Amino acid sequence: MGSVNSRGHKAEVQVVMMGLDSAGKTTLLYKLKGHELVETLPTIGFNVEPLKAPGHLSLTLWDVGGQTQLRASWKDYLEGVNILVYVLDSTDETRLPEAVVELWEVLDSPNMARVPFLVLANKQDAPDALPLPEIRDRLGLERYQDHCWELRACSALTGEGLPEALQSLKSLLTSRSHLCL
Repeated sequence: MGSVNSRGHKAEVQVVMMGLDSAGKTTLLYKLKGHELVETLPTIGFNVEPLKAPGHLSLTLWDVGGQTQLRASWKDYLEGVNILVYVLDSTDETRLPEAVVELWEVLDSPNMARVPFLVLANKQDAPDALPLPEIRDRLGLERYQDHCWELRACSALTGEGLPEALQSLKSLLTSRSHLCL
């Protein structure tokens, strides 16, 4: 997909965004792009958008559909990826185990060796959203000690947490060449 240029020039970073259907990936993408809130339809295949991020980063963001029948092709989007953004619906406790299994399957791909990832707990503005510490415990991310990762709360509807998410992307990319603690 591409590579990060570490010589101080503008870097083109390949970011793949995955998660179950209805987690809010496309809404997040549009919000990050500064678009007005629009009603989205389930993504069939993928959306690709360029995005400027802090620190002169040029991101190419791949928003990959999350319906059950599309997940078998997720592995095809992982080759050459610089960072993974995995989006969870914080209000859908019933599907959280399914989301965890899918995340683990992606992270266990040989293409994901040492690739940093950011988990966005979306819909945190909803009153029935699971708290971040509970999500962290259920995800079992401590098993991925060979990856740099962060878990962030956000809301695709309000934009809350998205500036911090972009900052996390930057710091995770910087830490990619270093050991994360």
